[in-house]
Amino acid sequence: MSNSNLFAALRAAFPQDLDRVAIETDDGLKYSWRDLDRASAMVANLLDSLALPTASRVAVQVEKSVEALVLYLATLRAGHVFLPLNTAYQSAEIEYFIGNAEPAVVVCSPGQFGWVSKIAFTAGTRHVFTLGDDRTGSLLERASHMSDRHTPAARSDDDLAAILYTSGTTGRSKGAMLTHGNLRSNAEVLKTYWGWQPDDVLIHALPIFHVHGLFVALHGALINGSKMFWMSKFDPKLAIAKFSEATVFMGVPTLYTRMLAEPTLSKEQAAHMRLFISGSAPLLIETFNEWKERTGHTILERYGMSETAMLTSNPCTADARHGGATERRGGTVGFPLPGVELRVMGDDGKPVQPGEIGGIQVRGPNIFKGYWRMPEKTAEEFTADGFFKTGDVGRVDDRGYVNIVGRSKDLIISGGYNVYPAEIEGYINEMPGVVESAVIGVPHPDFGEVGVALLIAKPGAQVDAAQVLASLKSRLANFKIPKRCFVVNELPRNTMGKVQKNLLREEHKGLFA
Repeated sequence: MSNSNLFAALRAAFPQDLDRVAIETDDGLKYSWRDLDRASAMVANLLDSLALPTASRVAVQVEKSVEALVLYLATLRAGHVFLPLNTAYQSAEIEYFIGNAEPAVVVCSPGQFGWVSKIAFTAGTRHVFTLGDDRTGSLLERASHMSDRHTPAARSDDDLAAILYTSGTTGRSKGAMLTHGNLRSNAEVLKTYWGWQPDDVLIHALPIFHVHGLFVALHGALINGSKMFWMSKFDPKLAIAKFSEATVFMGVPTLYTRMLAEPTLSKEQAAHMRLFISGSAPLLIETFNEWKERTGHTILERYGMSETAMLTSNPCTADARHGGATERRGGTVGFPLPGVELRVMGDDGKPVQPGEIGGIQVRGPNIFKGYWRMPEKTAEEFTADGFFKTGDVGRVDDRGYVNIVGRSKDLIISGGYNVYPAEIEGYINEMPGVVESAVIGVPHPDFGEVGVALLIAKPGAQVDAAQVLASLKSRLANFKIPKRCFVVNELPRNTMGKVQKNLLREEHKGLFA
């Protein structure tokens, strides 16, 4: 029987010459493919030596480093379940995750050992290691005594590979359980759909506690045997300088806006690049257009979630399923990926017509197994015929391109009418002097809920809030017009650049009380 362990698939894609450079860091260190193989074997042997129960959770909250990537590979290799935690989480959050996941092993930064180990030991975790971003820590010290040969643990497609906690903007965070089969199938589909080439080189500029950096970027390079330029922290000047040696860049919209602010960004500098991909948050059409003008490249937008990895993508080359379409359309997230079924459903539980808005549901080999220890919640989120309700609201146009309109929890029901914030934001973002906007719903005594718009003005621009509302009145139905508008200096964001509307709703909930 063949081994379905995801590590085995990634290891099989390593180049024949293991002494080639696999990773070059921003401070000039070079790691070969042999280094990755040997180091992951040693850490896997350390995990084996602890005699952990099968499929134990390994919870990891450390800064980005190549050694943190090695720990991820070693966890897969040893057949355990990787649980990455955002480095911004504080003690109350870590206490919840450790209490909920009951990890057998916790790995944290050396500076956090005092408080993290206290939480872990209190919760019954027996092994707590440290791992610094400077190749220090007890994990590496212990692993250095282990053999550098290791046979990957046998795993089936249905066995758990990782648990990713969702951000928990409504209620408690939920642990999305992803299997070896989920992650491998998605990596293989993306390798083909994004046309990965034998000589591709990836600039890895994302954190590795999230789907985008850990699964999409990392698996993409590894399953193609591609070299990576490894950025511990994003530096726009350095990223642009590396374009001449790389071919693929994946980023969140904020990274693109930061690079657009650099004078060194040009068509000449980007000439060697093959593909720019954006995700994790909506890309403003202004950023999409400006990037095309400055670099000659059209950004490829895609859509996915913690529970599903990638679901849709604009075409990289011609998509035969859609009449050979090649256009990457700004403001859309492209077509469902091969193997992914996507439908848009109305409130009546029936599919809507093309162009109409409804709830997005998906089915395919990449869809997660369910929420960790939440069988009722899992059952709630799946339909009788096995589609996962994403919680996203969108539409599919007559050409098959998917547009995400927003999250269902962001929907505003004002006087009985459905108001989609993304539609209003689209109009505000096109107004002169506006960089970006966010529309939220807040309680109202007469309408139940009304919209409030917050916007950021361009440097030096004077934007009049009253004028913004007046301008909207000439373009949208009256029930969609926000009742108030504020010009602000910034919008709260999470680490992946998404605007945290839950914080804005909390801040403005008393406006009409």
